[in-house]
Amino acid sequence: MKKYQSYTLQNWKQIPQAASIPAEDRRAIEVVGHVLPFKTNNYVIDELIQWSQLKDDPMFTLNFPRKEMLLPQHYREVEHLLYNGDTQSLKALVEKIRCELNPNPSGQEHNVPEFQGVRLHGLQHKYRETVLFFPRPGQTCHAYCTFCFRWPQFSSLPEKKFSMKEDYELYLKYIKAHPKVTDVLFTGGDPMVMSASLLRAYIEPMLSPTMKQIRHIRIGTKALAYWPYRFTTDEDADEILRLFDDIIHAGRRLSIMGHFNHPVELSTDAVKEAVRRIRNTGAHIRTQSPVLRHINDDPKIWEELLRRQVGLGCIPYYMFVARDTGAKHYFELPLAQCQTIFRKAYQKVSGICRTVRGPSMSDHAGKIQILGVSEAVGEKIFVLRFIQGRNPDWVARPFFAKYSSTATWFDQLKPAFGEKEFFFESELDNYVRDALERDSGAY
Repeated sequence: MKKYQSYTLQNWKQIPQAASIPAEDRRAIEVVGHVLPFKTNNYVIDELIQWSQLKDDPMFTLNFPRKEMLLPQHYREVEHLLYNGDTQSLKALVEKIRCELNPNPSGQEHNVPEFQGVRLHGLQHKYRETVLFFPRPGQTCHAYCTFCFRWPQFSSLPEKKFSMKEDYELYLKYIKAHPKVTDVLFTGGDPMVMSASLLRAYIEPMLSPTMKQIRHIRIGTKALAYWPYRFTTDEDADEILRLFDDIIHAGRRLSIMGHFNHPVELSTDAVKEAVRRIRNTGAHIRTQSPVLRHINDDPKIWEELLRRQVGLGCIPYYMFVARDTGAKHYFELPLAQCQTIFRKAYQKVSGICRTVRGPSMSDHAGKIQILGVSEAVGEKIFVLRFIQGRNPDWVARPFFAKYSSTATWFDQLKPAFGEKEFFFESELDNYVRDALERDSGAY
């Protein structure tokens, strides 16, 4: 049994390989780590990082802060205060910078409903059939991804965190009051940091006959990539699998939404055994990742990633565009390049890998997919569609944006063919406001 050991800003120098990290990178860990949350563990350290080639190693970059993850001015300001011992000024500066990094992108605050006079801080309901649950004990991870768009969950920005503060029974009543809700996604953080008994306490009530509207339970997790022992040799690993088995036998479908950003994360014996054990319960493993500069911005990497996932029996689900938050300037790619990477990888794999959808942006209005680049009426355009929308009627309706070689997010695109706005824009603001003001199941 491998015992879990985490490393944070407070103890990272205890990592056995820490001395091999170049001095400039060691300084960057300290500086950037004061702004963007930093945490890794001994599995990542021992099994995934290639310590002989840190400069270009994707797993090191996924876990350890690099200097370029802060804007140059921010880096200089934090470095100056940190090494001059001005603790109070440093704390104030860090909070200021964090607030400038768009801590809750894509209008997430509009997804938090009010029910029976109570704002449900641990729930998001953006799409009609699906609600997201943020159980309080699950708002951390086995290790933090440096690109993570939920980095405020791990920082000192309490007003930006999503976490259940209210009676859980109220959340269950909310679902019952919204009969069109069929899917519940447990997210965080990472629900798989929770004990089996705690996770069961949240899930088991949804398996009762009174909650038959719930057909599908999803658990979003990075544990398969960063701590696969959660499903194999942890003390309550067998209890976790029994819970998964109970979900299936209760007539619900269970999907483990596995986050894999690079083929290396699928290469160890530990992750292969974890995948095997989960699949033996009857659960599906669906896989997703953003396309990221410095990590997987190469069609060959995505080709290998998709093939390894399918080879282990996983179902490729999404290629995302990096969210416009945190260190996005370091990881982002032009949308045109994202689409090219997707297309070239998609062309190289068999049909069984082509369940993956992308590149997709989780925008304020919904999940918007770039279907391709085309030309019509003498204009070069992006062909787009909603995979999900705040209004379900928007879903699967093609629409068009002017082509841009530099845009990295949807809000940088303009409507094609001389249109003043995209077809949904005039409806969006009113739709969000009205839906949040009523408990009628508008989502």
